[in-house]
Amino acid sequence: MRAYMAVTAAYWAFMLCDGGLRMLVLLHFNGLGFSPIQLAYLFLFYEIAGVVTNLSAGWLAARFGLTSTLYAGLLIQIGALAALAGLDPAWSVPASVLYVMAVQGASGVAKDLAKMSSKSAVKILAPKGDGSLFKWVAVLTGSKNAVKGFGFFLGAALLALAGFKAAVWGMAIALAAILVAVAIFMPKGLPTGKKGTKISAIWSKDRRINQLSLARMFLFGARDVWFVVGIPIYFKAIFSDGTPEGARQAFFIVGAFMALWIIGYGFVQGIAPRFLRGAAGDESAGAQMAVRWVGLLTPIPFVLAALALIAGAPVLWLTLALVAGLLLFGFVFAVNSSVHSYLILAFSGDERVTMDVGFYYMANAAGRLLGTLLSGLSYQAGGLPLCLATAGVMAGLSFLSARRLQS
Repeated sequence: MRAYMAVTAAYWAFMLCDGGLRMLVLLHFNGLGFSPIQLAYLFLFYEIAGVVTNLSAGWLAARFGLTSTLYAGLLIQIGALAALAGLDPAWSVPASVLYVMAVQGASGVAKDLAKMSSKSAVKILAPKGDGSLFKWVAVLTGSKNAVKGFGFFLGAALLALAGFKAAVWGMAIALAAILVAVAIFMPKGLPTGKKGTKISAIWSKDRRINQLSLARMFLFGARDVWFVVGIPIYFKAIFSDGTPEGARQAFFIVGAFMALWIIGYGFVQGIAPRFLRGAAGDESAGAQMAVRWVGLLTPIPFVLAALALIAGAPVLWLTLALVAGLLLFGFVFAVNSSVHSYLILAFSGDERVTMDVGFYYMANAAGRLLGTLLSGLSYQAGGLPLCLATAGVMAGLSFLSARRLQS
């Protein structure tokens, strides 16, 4: 339990900074006049790094131990924050984009090292055979997303109150202090690694893991298509009157909504085992629930896209419908995500859990990468209706992939 709590605390600290950094970068560079595609590019290396890192992180953890990869993730994130603080406002737009892309790439490496380490630790530390695995992973994942949601609001608030550079330095210093504390108090209990582990072992040979990973990729693509660029820019345009005061007000509103969405998503993930009792300890029931809930998710973005197309322009009723619809999307999405997080650990064996989890989160990162690319492209090409319709297509592909878990 002490090891689980230490891992959870480290993961919380990391995700608080990760959420704050994402909102800081998005709103700061949107305020500098970056286009939707340029904003999407800022996160491109972040997602590419996630794909590459997750493929190798499982092997690194199996070879060097989970605490080593966890600490490495925290250290790299501190370095990325310090580097971002060195951004010169006098640089040209292309130079700024390339620099931030590179820094975000390092941040992506850091995040996925920390995520893989934390999620794999749950498999090792959770009690066996009493349904505890679903509960433990749900608590870790749900609380992490609630903390990340608070980070979204914190990032927007710090940008409005302290400015970009001061906010970034503040997060770097806080994360460094937490890393020192966790390193001091981390008890023993996590695997230390095996020298003979081969890198070729990262590829999963389990059909269920491969199919679940594909469903996960499309599921997160469905979220990030609207989450990364479309909705934040739409809301900022509505709530800002073009003045500096209006921009600060819009920062708070956008940050608050994104924070509320993520916090609600995390809360639902945390309580999912309470109303999905049949999934705990039963892989077949879990697979059925994965299909059922993504089937409920798919129509939501299509309905919102139709409403945005009918409205034609930002109006009050559309904004209210978007808020309600996206909160519903978040609820159903959170249940999907919680079931997936349980299934990947249930399908994995203790001896290769880090590699299976790494492979699975490689697919997760690939979905975010795909969603990030499509977010900027679809919003610039067809505005909010095309952005939301693309999310519906991605959810439909996740449904088709999840169905194959039952065959």
